[in-house]
Amino acid sequence: MRIRAANSAELLLSDMNNNNSASDDFAESLLDVAALRADTPGAGDVVHFNNAGCGLLATPVLAAMIDHLRLEAHIGGYEAAAARAGQVREFYAETAALINCAPENIAFAGSATHAFSTALSAIPFEAGDVILTTRNDFISNQIAFLSLSKRFGVQVVHAPDLPEGGVDVAAMAGLMSRHRPRLVAATHIPTNSGLVQPVAEIGRHCRELDLLYLVDACQSVGQYPIDVAEIGCDLLTATCRKFLRGPRGSGFLYVSDRVLRAGYEPLFIDMYGARWVEPGRYQPVETAARFEDWEFPYAIVLGCAAAARYARAVGMDAIALRTPALAAGLRDRLADLPGIRVLDHGRQLSALVTFAIDGWQPEPFKAAMDAHHINSALSFRHFAQFDFGDKDIDWCLRLSPHYYNTEQEVDQVVAAVADLGVANLRRQP
Repeated sequence: MRIRAANSAELLLSDMNNNNSASDDFAESLLDVAALRADTPGAGDVVHFNNAGCGLLATPVLAAMIDHLRLEAHIGGYEAAAARAGQVREFYAETAALINCAPENIAFAGSATHAFSTALSAIPFEAGDVILTTRNDFISNQIAFLSLSKRFGVQVVHAPDLPEGGVDVAAMAGLMSRHRPRLVAATHIPTNSGLVQPVAEIGRHCRELDLLYLVDACQSVGQYPIDVAEIGCDLLTATCRKFLRGPRGSGFLYVSDRVLRAGYEPLFIDMYGARWVEPGRYQPVETAARFEDWEFPYAIVLGCAAAARYARAVGMDAIALRTPALAAGLRDRLADLPGIRVLDHGRQLSALVTFAIDGWQPEPFKAAMDAHHINSALSFRHFAQFDFGDKDIDWCLRLSPHYYNTEQEVDQVVAAVADLGVANLRRQP
């Protein structure tokens, strides 16, 4: 793998949210994009602008999983896990290095939602407790909060947004002081738009008031450098299948030392996370492993370790420049097309680009993009009731390039959207 990696935070432009062509050119100079594409088997088959759904696997990730499955086939699953115990431990070390914590603070999970629900289950909610969150939170998180409200009488409070988009942190801090919430929860980058929420600013207020803070970093891990100490979160959840380019069926949970020392544990803890020390008592393990289950998909865990290692080798600073810059160029050019309404708002925008197009229904439009060999994703109003209600839309198309995508692919995507818009106008009487 021939990669020229950025290895210093100083390479990250101070105005990173000013994603222009100059910053993209600078980021590309730090990366050997041709080598990265050669390392990505699917890059030559499709224009993959659905990295917010699943990133394309890199060859080392694929090899790690296939190699372990072959070993299981030859010597048995238990035996293969024992033989690869050292490599399995690398998942914790690589993931911890990715978000600036200790390996003991990382728990593997089957998905980001699995990690999030496991974290929620550790909080002993009571009737009248408040969960303070935002209007741009992930759908499954919002449903989980409503479920807690339905079952336990928890109150869910949403902080207001700024006129330009994104949460009003000052207003949220006021709600923290007024309600003293049992939990503050925020999604770093919501799945339904390119918004980047100021999670570190929220975290500073949480620390001042000693409030429990949970961050969903599902779309930001692998796209931006993540520092849990800087964010100030007690819990952080993420998937490995999106911008980290790991396999499906994988994610992780970060658990702070403070939470571990306080004795938080999942509602359904099993023989891996606890020891049955006497007939009437169990003892949770001291590390974040208390949030894990005994059964592991070891091939997937090894693939996740390889994905984290690969992202760090590429260089998160360079990725954080190039990926959003590609999206910014795409967003600007789409905004110039007739019949297109770009929907992303906020002070900082990520590599998720969302837009509405006149005259199309969602499934036919997605199928038309597929016919151009362009991978994309649909978002619907029931994914984001507040955001899409404010924008007065029922659906949009989401495009999400990554660092291994090219400017030529941006050209292809813009041309395809323009052609589909023109084709629709021709169909109209």
